[in-house]
Amino acid sequence: MEILKTLNDAAFENTYYLVNDQAVLLIDPGSNSDDIMAQLKKINKPIAAILLTHAHYDHIMSLDAVRQNFDHPPVYISEKEASWLGSPVDNLSGLPRHDDMADVIAAPADFCFENEKVYQLSGFTFKVVPTPGHSWGSVSFIFDDEEAVFSGDALFRETIGRTDLPTGDFDELINSIKEKLFTLPNHFHVFPGHGSETHIGHEKNFNPFFH
Repeated sequence: MEILKTLNDAAFENTYYLVNDQAVLLIDPGSNSDDIMAQLKKINKPIAAILLTHAHYDHIMSLDAVRQNFDHPPVYISEKEASWLGSPVDNLSGLPRHDDMADVIAAPADFCFENEKVYQLSGFTFKVVPTPGHSWGSVSFIFDDEEAVFSGDALFRETIGRTDLPTGDFDELINSIKEKLFTLPNHFHVFPGHGSETHIGHEKNFNPFFH
């Protein structure tokens, strides 16, 4: 599996493309629609699914553009945040501090994740685990065969996601990381929603929130 990334302008959010010989999985399509669609055209494979770690605006800004231009691939999200796609207040784009940007309103998702389920889509195999704390429906995607986890805004390199937003909870986030991510092998790669790649072992040793 090849992993590609677009660094988006809005909040420096990471969009990931997971590519195998059959298809591509798209994770968290952010603000740079033209860049994202250009990368998908370059990959030139069907989109098996769009996976959303959570529904904050910076992770969904290109969601509908991708759907409309690439044969409406199925979208998966936590049931707890499914309604946020169409609610600028809940996805935070409609807050007063974001008056400089248009409200983000996306069409409904096609599927809600089953937590702890192992999914098999177009040759990809991954497990969805709940990692609430940044938001109450946040999830992470574990790819055991590739020894990788996509952690959304739960775990970053040497820090964690913010917990001062609606439905955020610091203690819940710490527990999520300890119970769902730090139980993975130390060598597993971590691909976060913002910032650079890291490893589980590095975060156990150097993340100040766990010492």
